[in-house]
Amino acid sequence: MSSLRFQALQAISAGEEKKISGYGEKKITAIFGSNVFSGRTMREHLSDEAYKSLMNSAKSGARVERKMADQVAVGMKAWAEERGVTHFTHWFQPLTGTTAEKHDSFFTIKSDGTAIELFDGDALIQQEPDASSFPNGGIRATFEARGYTAWDPSSPAFIMEAGSGKTLCIPTIFIAYNGESLDYKAPLLKSIAALDKAAVDVCHFFDKNVSKVITTLGWEQEYFVIDESLANARPDLMMCGRTLMGHAPAKGQQLEDHYFGSIPERVFAFMQDFEQESYKLGIPLRTRHNEVAPSQFECAPIFEECNIAVDHNTLLMDVMNKVAKRHKLKALLHEKPFAGVNGSGKHNNWSMATDTGINLLAPGKTPRTNLMFLTFFVNTIKAVHDYDDLLRAAIASANNDHRLGANEAPPAIISVYIGKYLTEVLDEVESRVKEKFTEQDEVILKLDIHKQIPELLMDNTDRNRTSPFAFTGNKFEFRAVGSSANCASPMVVLNTIMTETLKQFKKDVEALTEKGEKKEIAILQVLRDYITKSKRIRFEGDNYSEEWAEEAKRRGLNNFKTTPEALDAYITDKAKQVFYDNGIFSKRELEARHEIMLEEYVKRVQIEARLLGYLSTNQVLPAAINYQNTLIANIRGLKEIGLDKKSYKAQLNLAEVISNHIQQINDNVEAMLEARKKANEIADMHKRALAYCHDVKTYFDNIRYHADKLELLVDDKLWPLPKYRELLFMR
Repeated sequence: MSSLRFQALQAISAGEEKKISGYGEKKITAIFGSNVFSGRTMREHLSDEAYKSLMNSAKSGARVERKMADQVAVGMKAWAEERGVTHFTHWFQPLTGTTAEKHDSFFTIKSDGTAIELFDGDALIQQEPDASSFPNGGIRATFEARGYTAWDPSSPAFIMEAGSGKTLCIPTIFIAYNGESLDYKAPLLKSIAALDKAAVDVCHFFDKNVSKVITTLGWEQEYFVIDESLANARPDLMMCGRTLMGHAPAKGQQLEDHYFGSIPERVFAFMQDFEQESYKLGIPLRTRHNEVAPSQFECAPIFEECNIAVDHNTLLMDVMNKVAKRHKLKALLHEKPFAGVNGSGKHNNWSMATDTGINLLAPGKTPRTNLMFLTFFVNTIKAVHDYDDLLRAAIASANNDHRLGANEAPPAIISVYIGKYLTEVLDEVESRVKEKFTEQDEVILKLDIHKQIPELLMDNTDRNRTSPFAFTGNKFEFRAVGSSANCASPMVVLNTIMTETLKQFKKDVEALTEKGEKKEIAILQVLRDYITKSKRIRFEGDNYSEEWAEEAKRRGLNNFKTTPEALDAYITDKAKQVFYDNGIFSKRELEARHEIMLEEYVKRVQIEARLLGYLSTNQVLPAAINYQNTLIANIRGLKEIGLDKKSYKAQLNLAEVISNHIQQINDNVEAMLEARKKANEIADMHKRALAYCHDVKTYFDNIRYHADKLELLVDDKLWPLPKYRELLFMR
């Protein structure tokens, strides 16, 4: 393995010719959406009747009639075949954290033996992939393999190119035989529909013309890029996505010279390449830049409707991995691939917009629109306050546990940052708690929040980096989401708790108006009550500080530092009720997902434990012993020629230090293996996850500490694993 490291280093140093791509003479607009069955493409390939039916289904969620589905299938097939497509697949997002697809060809044979190309409405609407091997949390037995993928008309079909092959991909949901969700998309669509109804009802307090509220999402994808050959020489990166050992380099990110710096040429070529592939798929990427840590980067798109944004982010991660291989690079989407430097997040910028063109989280220019803004703004804070444990559970994973609370990542404590100007606005409302609002209450109804937004944004940019949930002018930014996560998980929770809060808000306002209170005054009274009740979730200071952890504890806020503890929020009576009442999950589905997430946690930690044991006993210890033997031979030689012991005291001390590290690694690996055996004997998945968290993982840091010390001592020529300075700085 040592030779792999040096072969990789030699290849990089030799400066092998790299493929440098570019857009050539084409504008982005010339290729954008070229592989998408978009509205314009539908116009060309569908009848007016089929086009209108499909558009109505995409906007309203209505089912596409079978006759129309046949017409859509014929048009979709014709478009795909024009581009050299021979196969189609139902593209879905099972609970594995990746995408899934089963390819079928258009080719079939008629009863008379004639070969034809066929794609009909049945094939478009539904397929039956084997469901037994996907995570199901006990919903399906192994022998009950049947599961269904069902077409989602709201997300356009697209063509995925892989080498010389092209496949028509149809976005779908994935459900069990009895209709229970087995994926991320089905509950997301339900949560979007639920929030739409609840938000429209509240909008009618202000504007009866609103008939639809769209949930919008803009994600910011952080990632690392390293040389592929160096990554291949690291079994931990290959199998776990992160380095389980590795001493910090002398230079890391402390000079902050990488942030927004010049993009390295090889990485720039990779960026251009995956951007082109993304544009073809209709992913509206807008931003690219260097992030804080060495070899860390970020891209971000224009905001889209939530469902499509989730699909596009999931697609992007797949595209990035494929394109990186063309450039002999490795894209790392793990939340914490390297210790001691920034981890990677996926900030979810969430808002709501009406079909009348109003962003409900953007302060308005009139008293009425300002009151509407305050309504949705305060309700969002109240939702986060009431269900902070669910939001924490939504971003919980073995990967994210390494990131939260370290190197500029938000802590595990959920809090809301809104900035000093909006704090003053809410304080003004709250301060009138003993007074009765009147129709002449100009102080609240005519606050000119709109003019304060530029200053608000300036105030936010400096401090909201530490907040897990921050208001940034016209949206809330959920910063705690991990880089490898499917955005659907936090969006389902956020949409659902917002739905529940808005429903309660409507009831509270109507209860006051039924008693004769004027509508605007009733709204203000309810908002005042919500501001007071949710005040403890708001925090404007440094979320990294120990003082905040202590203050949060005094406030009674949750601080779930590990995934097994955080995930318990999904199975509380409160959580079951809010998901069940809003039609997102049945209680059985929720319990199944809890089981799936615990099992994934166990498997990830288990894999890391195995790899850590392997690296220790098969690579680190042999290298250390090899170098120790060199020291021993040197000591013996010096002793034989009659030198005084003082002459080789340094070698003796070094041999002793190395021996101690070797013994410590050996003892900790054996103890870790024993702890893992005991954990595996625990039948209850929750208890097993806790055992892996508190009994098995506790040895990781000890083993790493001694391995990293050996890395500093052992002859560099003998060290088998690429070092941090090579991984982070050589491309």
